[in-house]
Amino acid sequence: MSDTIVAIATASGISSISIIRVSGDKAVEIAKKITKKKSIEARKVYLSSLYNRENDLIDQAIVIYFKNPKSFTGEDVIEFQCHGGFIIAQEILETAISYGCRLAEAGEFSKRAFLNGKIDLTKAEAISKLIETKSVNGAKILAKQLKGDLKDFIDKSRDGLLRAIAYSEVMIDYAEEDIPDNILDSIISQLDSLIIQIDKILDASYRRKGLIEGFRVAIIGKPNVGKSSLLNALLSYERAIVSHIAGTTRDTIEEQIRVGSHIIRLIDTAGIREADNIIEKIGVKRSMTSIEDADVIIALFDRNSIYDKEDKKIIDILEKSKEKEIVVVLNKSDLESRFNIKKLSKYNPIEISAKESVKILTDKLEDILNAIGGDDELMLISTRQIEAVIKSKEAILEAKEPLLNGELEFFSYHLQDAITHLSSISKPYNSEEILDKMFGEFCLGK
Repeated sequence: MSDTIVAIATASGISSISIIRVSGDKAVEIAKKITKKKSIEARKVYLSSLYNRENDLIDQAIVIYFKNPKSFTGEDVIEFQCHGGFIIAQEILETAISYGCRLAEAGEFSKRAFLNGKIDLTKAEAISKLIETKSVNGAKILAKQLKGDLKDFIDKSRDGLLRAIAYSEVMIDYAEEDIPDNILDSIISQLDSLIIQIDKILDASYRRKGLIEGFRVAIIGKPNVGKSSLLNALLSYERAIVSHIAGTTRDTIEEQIRVGSHIIRLIDTAGIREADNIIEKIGVKRSMTSIEDADVIIALFDRNSIYDKEDKKIIDILEKSKEKEIVVVLNKSDLESRFNIKKLSKYNPIEISAKESVKILTDKLEDILNAIGGDDELMLISTRQIEAVIKSKEAILEAKEPLLNGELEFFSYHLQDAITHLSSISKPYNSEEILDKMFGEFCLGK
């Protein structure tokens, strides 16, 4: 990490301010050349003119110096806060490069912060996801990770597993000594408790991933019930073609909308029925895939039409999707009611007219999404974290059998594997930590 790196830290486009960040040993030296200043003091705000190598004025900007190690990366960091727009920021960037900077790679500032011990991997991932989060509740969860909640859980779990291994090693090496009889029961109880916590976190992570990635809401129904009209009403513009011809929507249409404090991915699916046309069959197949991937299903029925076998097929799909949130909607409330509403009584259907108002539906969706994200559970925010926790759980379960059989070497092997996977979420595992636990908790100097 001897290179001094530079990058534009703000999104491209027109804005009032752009930030160019420089990090590395030469950051201050390069800043002096760009500002023509003889000295720049740490944590002091300068309003300074900036010049390129030809001594042409680029802009008048704010310059701040964060001296190592009290900076985001742990290195000397300079920030240029210039007027927004692509041209000015790009010229400052190119000038810094001409004076010896290297263009930073994606995520390199956070990588340096991690390598310099300023953040752990849980915080690094939270920073990345915080930019992408699709809800206010998701932002709150990520803020807690930045504060260290997930790291605290990992550290506490690692500590418990290390203690269990330490007990095991003591029982192996000092089998003839006076070891308390309840150690085995204590280890088993500790492992069972950790498994319960892991299962709870995994459940919350699967159930609430939409808080970070955006919940997927699929609109399903037979042809001509008004799915495209509903999509257009929710979007407040004519996104989908609306026609009385069955099978008009042949493919899924996806758009993002805001519902309350959530940004959701709304999916208009092809009408589900027994299709003869090969293109329509593909559309129906994609509709079924969208249902499987959805967090919430809006099942739309035509209040003005008589209940038939195609409606029954939609209900059968709902019966197979009980683990998902389901909203049943009777559309065309402005027309005569001909539908057998008793068929939907268990779903407490709501009635709307997509041509008039869908507020009752958006209010219902907001309540559902708030309920999913309204608690204070800890959760994992990436596939990498989830896979690491799953592998750790599997290793803990594999460790229990040799422990009960007195095969302590195999028990320790599996538990070290569990620690390795768990530690990958926040920081690498060091086997010397076992020794620290052993000599920290037992008087073995005999």
